[in-house]
Amino acid sequence: MTPQPADPLSATFAALADPTRRAILARLAGGETSVSELAAPFAMSGPAVTKHLKVLEKAGLISRSRAAQRRPAKLEPAALKAVTEWLEDYRRHWEASFDRLDDYLAEIQKKDD
Repeated sequence: MTPQPADPLSATFAALADPTRRAILARLAGGETSVSELAAPFAMSGPAVTKHLKVLEKAGLISRSRAAQRRPAKLEPAALKAVTEWLEDYRRHWEASFDRLDDYLAEIQKKDD
């Protein structure tokens, strides 16, 4: 059995690490979809897609409802908020670093002229 990540952000990144799961999320961005519809473009069985859906569901990236025999899945965009905030902190850090580097390089160029 695979160990569970210690925090939600780790679970989200673990779920996003797989290209099939990212493709499933991209398909779900168009709206609620059944397992069979999600499985169609992949060379895998419905149960294999269901395993991917369970990982996405545990990470909070999707939710699944029950409509008669169907168990449609839908994207939960709020779950990506923690990822966005985490990435935003690093984006600001690197932009500030690059701005300082630009200033330093401009200063050096002025000295050389």
